[in-house]
Amino acid sequence: MLPRQGTMDQTPVPRPAAAADDDGDYGALTKLHPNYSHALRVNATLTAIPFLIGALVLEQAFRADALFPPGIIAGPVLLVALALVIRIPATRYNARGYQISADRLRVVRGLMFRSDTVVPFGRVQHIDVHQGPLERFFGIATLTLHTAGNHNASVSLPGLGEELAREMREEIRAHIRRETQ
Repeated sequence: MLPRQGTMDQTPVPRPAAAADDDGDYGALTKLHPNYSHALRVNATLTAIPFLIGALVLEQAFRADALFPPGIIAGPVLLVALALVIRIPATRYNARGYQISADRLRVVRGLMFRSDTVVPFGRVQHIDVHQGPLERFFGIATLTLHTAGNHNASVSLPGLGEELAREMREEIRAHIRRETQ
C-alpha cells in the first residue's frame, strides 16, 4: 500500500551487517519535510516549461510546411515532461534523509550514486541556513555545514522545515561552543 501524499514514510533504513559498533551512524534516517517534494515538483515544472515552449515553436515552424501531423513533436515532449514532473521529485524526496546525533550529522542522498556523509560537529567551521523564493513559499530551508578540508568541504541538507533548520543550526553551534571552551 502506498502512503498518502503529504505523509512521511518513517520506515527505517536497514543497518549494514558490517556496522557492528553502536556509534549511531547507521540508525533510522529522518525524512525531510513533506513540502520539499512539492518544491521539487514546482522546480521540475519550471525546468520543463522551456522544453515545451521549444517543442511548440518547432511544431509551429513545421506546421507551415505540413511535414508532420499536429502534436507529433509537442505530444511526446509533453508526455515526457509530465512523467518527469510527477515521478522524479517523489523519487528524489524518498532518496534523501538525515540523522542527527549528539556530535555529528549524517546526510544520505542519491538514486543511482548513493552518498552517505557523516559530518562531526568538531570539524564544522560555520553554518548557513538558506532559503530561496520557492523554499520560502513552502516554508522549508537548506542547512549547509562548512568544514575544514577540501573534499566535501560543504554538506547541504535541503528540505528541512524552516524552524527545524534554525534549531539544528543553534544546536550545532552550542555543541561547537561547548567543545571549544
